[in-house]
Amino acid sequence: MSILREIGAHYSPDSGTVFTVWAPKAKKVEVVLHKPEPIQISLQHEAMGYWTGLSEFATPGTRYTFVLDGETERPDPASQHQPDGVHKPSAIVDHHTFTWTDKKWKNLPLHEYIIYELHVGTFTKAGTFDAMIEHLPELKELGITAIEIMPVAQFPGSRNWGYDGVFPFAVQNSYGGPEGLKKLVNACHAQGLAVIMDVVYNHMGPEGNYLNDFGPYFTDKYKTPWGTALNFDDNYADPVRNFFFQNALMWLRDYHIDALRLDAVHAIYDMGAKHFLEELQEHVKELETQLDRNFIHIAESDLNDVRLINPTECGGYGLDAQWSDDFHHVVHAMFTGEQDGYYVGFGKPEQLTKVMQRAFVYDGLYSEHRHRTFGNSTEHNKAEQFVVCSQNHDQVGNRMLGERLSELVDFETLKVIAGLVILSPFQPMLFMGEEYAEQNPFLYFVSHSDKDLIEAVRKGRHDEFSAFAWQGEAPDPQSKDTFERSKLTRSYTSNPKQNQLREYYKRLIQIRKTTRCLAKPDKSKLIARIDETDQVLHLIHRAAEPYAYALFNLSDTEQTTRLLQPDEAHGNWKTLLTSAAEEWGGSGSSQPELLEQKAEITLPPKSVLILVQ
Repeated sequence: MSILREIGAHYSPDSGTVFTVWAPKAKKVEVVLHKPEPIQISLQHEAMGYWTGLSEFATPGTRYTFVLDGETERPDPASQHQPDGVHKPSAIVDHHTFTWTDKKWKNLPLHEYIIYELHVGTFTKAGTFDAMIEHLPELKELGITAIEIMPVAQFPGSRNWGYDGVFPFAVQNSYGGPEGLKKLVNACHAQGLAVIMDVVYNHMGPEGNYLNDFGPYFTDKYKTPWGTALNFDDNYADPVRNFFFQNALMWLRDYHIDALRLDAVHAIYDMGAKHFLEELQEHVKELETQLDRNFIHIAESDLNDVRLINPTECGGYGLDAQWSDDFHHVVHAMFTGEQDGYYVGFGKPEQLTKVMQRAFVYDGLYSEHRHRTFGNSTEHNKAEQFVVCSQNHDQVGNRMLGERLSELVDFETLKVIAGLVILSPFQPMLFMGEEYAEQNPFLYFVSHSDKDLIEAVRKGRHDEFSAFAWQGEAPDPQSKDTFERSKLTRSYTSNPKQNQLREYYKRLIQIRKTTRCLAKPDKSKLIARIDETDQVLHLIHRAAEPYAYALFNLSDTEQTTRLLQPDEAHGNWKTLLTSAAEEWGGSGSSQPELLEQKAEITLPPKSVLILVQ
């Protein structure tokens, strides 16, 4: 494991601020303090191309820049605050003054995570961390245990998904900056909510990206879908790796973040002896020991490769969990009928049973979409190592018109899909507004200042949609209206039907939490069967007694089926929930409260029935 080097501006009340920047090819580096009278300080050259210096005049809030070879003046690559945007000076942050009240907080175990993905700018009308705090009790009451925040690293302008960030250490100024994020995390912990931060270590955004002025942060050896790859294994790679290791540690240590969601790790290219992700995990484990805290890493990956989550002693990278795109694609294709783009090959009934038991459909099978054999087996991995959803920022926002499932399927089908996600053995994730069928779309939006870049983004979005049969004209990503249209309305407070759906989600989550075999599921002890004739899916959770039995009528018509009987099961089944009940906005159900083993049962169209022993 490499030795870490502190970078950026680190303030100490006793001694002032130490500045450290990596610029291996510079002959001279200075830091300029933007006081009423500018103060220029020469930095000392140290090993591996680092430059460092101490100033007692640099205090919290002081603006500063680095000057390379007396000519090029730039913000700090490791800036922790860009109060005036990506092109202006950096500002010193003091991490000693915030009053944390979460000393008794302990991160939840992964199997208790019920995740709610959100975007700060569109989660509330104001679009700030402070505005989010008043809505945390709503999420707690819904049953959410962890919020996942889309990236907040400083990006250009005030409107962006966050994946175009160019200052990974700086908290977006328009959201409330470092202080605002700390207040939010502190408030989450007071509500018993864990906080997952979405971080991007596979590329950097274009506007305001000054890293090349400092050193070889990028390599031409590889290309990502978003441009040049970060340099994790080429010449000068060690300080680049250090840059991102330090970034991860900062979120966990200074902002009390509980987990990191690592964006698109398949685009983190590293052919070295120890992969970046494996070493990242080692440094985080060391921080866990120092702080006596537990941290979680969740990867987004396009590879269906369990090497990410396998233990390092078994040749893996040791991450805790990864997203399952296959789960989303099977569910989406089955209920929408979409079969173009990456949905090619998905949507078959037998795939639903497989993905419920294994998280992946393509685990060494030939993929029609990819035109190659794809994925590997999840047989030896725990259910909690996979995060599943029916909607997320990518799958909604990367549609041409940003439609949510509520625009693509009917109300009863929404309830069936919710049951599939929440009653799966995996860690469920909801996308903001899903729980009440938010009608506003979630669109792609930016606020760049470079006209050529704006046109490139527009063209790129148009080209991206060419593989799909979507009709219409894509909204302009640069338009403020596109951003405003993506904000949540929370219309469930005035719409009875939406409120019924939200209450249904709440009940599903409660059932998951309070039923032993669902609270900590075991996919190896899950029975999943589907009768393709009547389109009824049977799920029996047997991780602990009492067993839970969920039946899903996936068809448009009433179906009669017979209950399966696990060999070791005994006693009758008691009804916990039927989605067709009037209280959940259904047409009503005459479902008996008790059912015998192997009983014949009639299920309403598009419905869910949950039983317990």
